Amino acid sequence: MRVDGISKAFGSHVVLSNVSLGVPKGSIHGIIGKSGAGKTTLIRIAGLLEKPDSGSVRYEGIETPVHLLRGRALLEARRKTGFVFQSFNLFASRTAGENIAFPLEAAGWPHAKAHARVAELLALVGLSDKADSPSMHLSGGEKQRIAIARALANHPSILFSDEATSALDPETTRSILELIRSLREMLGLTVIMVTHQMEVVRRICDTVSVIEGGKIVEQGLVADVFTNPRSDAAKAFLKEDRND
Repeated sequence: MRVDGISKAFGSHVVLSNVSLGVPKGSIHGIIGKSGAGKTTLIRIAGLLEKPDSGSVRYEGIETPVHLLRGRALLEARRKTGFVFQSFNLFASRTAGENIAFPLEAAGWPHAKAHARVAELLALVGLSDKADSPSMHLSGGEKQRIAIARALANHPSILFSDEATSALDPETTRSILELIRSLREMLGLTVIMVTHQMEVVRRICDTVSVIEGGKIVEQGLVADVFTNPRSDAAKAFLKEDRND
């Protein structure tokens, strides 16, 4: 996945300014920044949930910049992506299994095929016994596992995570990160994680971009950025992390 020269403004407020980022296939990339830095807007554009004012978004295997696609071609490109959010975004009126089935129903999967896929996904996230559990009765960690399973329903190649562990306690955060790592290895996923948590980047990411004021101010291998930060933003994150 690659974005080049992405800019985005809402009215007079510039959220992103000439942002470029490439994420190699099969890697886990972290985007870290303070609230309001532009990181969520960046992955929403990269994931085709919003359109950039300028710049391009490209996916491997699709010749045309994907943000220019329309109709069925755009729908197919969107199915290459899955999103996981901080707030889980589960339907309270549905069971765990029914939540996972929702995107399959929307894509027109036959009932039997969708049922088998839901069972496969529940096993993948370690919740085979929760298929008929009302989503409102699940713990936070279980809800996030169901949300991850739902995001993987249509066999995406790119998984976007927007602060997916921010509402979880440390132990549950570690278990979710280990799940994402194992799914990356098992399914060959490219994972892009937005976070403000240094632990997330340190524990799971291969590479990292530091975003501040709508611009990427530093990027590289996690070990390099953490060992020798060049930007004030990266230095501030490391200082806060040491003081926690």
